[in-house]
Amino acid sequence: MKLAGKTAIVTGGGGGIGRAVSLRYAQEGARCVVADVQLSLAEAVVKEIKSAGGSALAISMDVTKQADIDQTIQAAVAAFGQVDILFNNAAIFEMAPLLESSRESYDRLFDINVKGMFFMMQAVAAYMVEKGVRGKIINLSSQAGRRGEALVAHYCATKAAVYSYTQSTALAMAPHHINVNGIAPGVIDTPMWKTVDSLFARYENRPIGEKKRLVGEAVPLGRMGRPTDIEGAAVFLASADANYITAQTLNIDGGNWMS
Repeated sequence: MKLAGKTAIVTGGGGGIGRAVSLRYAQEGARCVVADVQLSLAEAVVKEIKSAGGSALAISMDVTKQADIDQTIQAAVAAFGQVDILFNNAAIFEMAPLLESSRESYDRLFDINVKGMFFMMQAVAAYMVEKGVRGKIINLSSQAGRRGEALVAHYCATKAAVYSYTQSTALAMAPHHINVNGIAPGVIDTPMWKTVDSLFARYENRPIGEKKRLVGEAVPLGRMGRPTDIEGAAVFLASADANYITAQTLNIDGGNWMS
């Protein structure tokens, strides 16, 4: 098991990619702190982990609240001794035509996808530096951060910020032997895609389901990704196999973006 003896915090761990990674981390021997703004979802994932013989803790956490961030780290240390891995995944999606985009939507997206991501990463990095933990931090970006999209300007900008903060933090943490990398999924078939598809249907005048079908067909490998397609890279970047990798963001998108 690649993560035996390690403790991982997974934000947004109650569903989609976060759930898949939490389950896989536990399979690889990690003790998982499943943090989610919806505690019931986190508790359901923890129940799955424990039923399979793993160790896990469910935490109610809002990444926009510093007190929640600090309490999550404290709870992880109290339960499992230290924090070795952060899978920084919590995010939301919203879209609107550029000329109709609101300050309220902008604030929601940046508060969670950028500020929440950054201050969670900062707090875990500070803990690792203080305790001398040679840890791993993995931030979830998106192929949307590689380019602009007319209907998704704010979301794209938040995910571009994840790339940049990943690089800057990796350089700052390199002297402390803390690896900071990212994962950029393509179109992944999670529960969030029901909302995404309905928004595209509204703004592009499409029938429900058509956008989802089209984006899947456009992937070179011929299908949308699944949350489980992210697991392997998440384990790799959290493991000793990635000790000489930092400041990188790995595309997991079926060939949509080539770099």
